[in-house]
Amino acid sequence: VLPSRVSTEQQSAALVKRLLAISVSCVTYMRGLFPESSYGTRYLDDLCLKILREDKSCLGSLQIVKWIQGCFDALERQYVKTLSSCPLSHLQAVTELYQFKFKYKKQVPQMDIISNQEELVKGACGQDVSQASRLLLRKLYLLMQNLGPLPNDITLTMKLLYYSDVTPADYQPPGFKEDASPGDLLFDGDPVNLRMGSVSTGFHLMKVRVTTEKKRMAAVESSLIQKKCPTEVSHQGLDCDEEEEE
Repeated sequence: VLPSRVSTEQQSAALVKRLLAISVSCVTYMRGLFPESSYGTRYLDDLCLKILREDKSCLGSLQIVKWIQGCFDALERQYVKTLSSCPLSHLQAVTELYQFKFKYKKQVPQMDIISNQEELVKGACGQDVSQASRLLLRKLYLLMQNLGPLPNDITLTMKLLYYSDVTPADYQPPGFKEDASPGDLLFDGDPVNLRMGSVSTGFHLMKVRVTTEKKRMAAVESSLIQKKCPTEVSHQGLDCDEEEEE
């Protein structure tokens, strides 16, 4: 499911793309957006992962797969800064917001050469990246299990924000088009931010944050505490473009 070794930029990009695909698939599956036929099954330790696949009988899931593939293109070019996805009601009110933030590290991780000539990359392979990836997915699944059901009349949207200093003005990845709508989001209720975690490989940094209604947080916070899962919770509104500390 996830690469066992990350020692090159290509392996790092593969890990980040798979984490993104698994995370988006988790959200759509646990929120009941598409039928079972739209997913394949993979296992990560004791986690049963449902991964979106191209299901020609479900146009909605086909569109999400197309968007994910478009984001892959922007990731490979190191253009995309944030992927935001949210279910909108018929009144265009946001009920939940999922943000995936990306940073690209230019420096190459330092190599340690040990006595038997094997090479290990500090902080770019092994337990650190593996544990961070697993913890991120577990926390996301735990959150999805404790959120109440979505309204019946929702539409899922996906939006990409780019690093403007490197992204060509006319660039649009496959499946996306220029968004002429206002950037402001009308949230349904009092928004609360949850920082789900981050994964750093030495080449890429990916952070995941979920925003939901404050009134829905009591059961979630209780469950997270019981599971000893240290999800950070902040009551600061959407602040989509804030620069978080490393």
